[in-house]
Amino acid sequence: MLAASASGGSSFLPLLMIVVLFAVMYFLMIRPQQKRRRDAQAMQSTLGPGAEVVTIGGLYGTVIETDAETVTLEAAPGVHVRYARPAVARVISNKNEVTEPETASAPAAETVTSPIQPAKD
Repeated sequence: MLAASASGGSSFLPLLMIVVLFAVMYFLMIRPQQKRRRDAQAMQSTLGPGAEVVTIGGLYGTVIETDAETVTLEAAPGVHVRYARPAVARVISNKNEVTEPETASAPAAETVTSPIQPAKD
């Protein structure tokens, strides 16, 4: 009878370990993925004409027009391509962003001297 009551209390430990495992999986894997998905949907919903974007395939372009499902990009002058909104990976710059002019000057030209000395006659 003693052995039966002792084993009954230890059956709770494996169940607790499974619950803890699921909690850890939720906080380490599921929640961050949900946050990334929300951020991507917010970025895709704010796309507008003039925004410079990169697609998931690596194509850089400027948004020309948008509708509910698609985005039309200008990849080169006169080249327009249409993509699904989820194909936009990230926004590089919006037309409303104020870009600061670069004040850094170009590096000075280097003077190269030859390590070989001319022979003296």
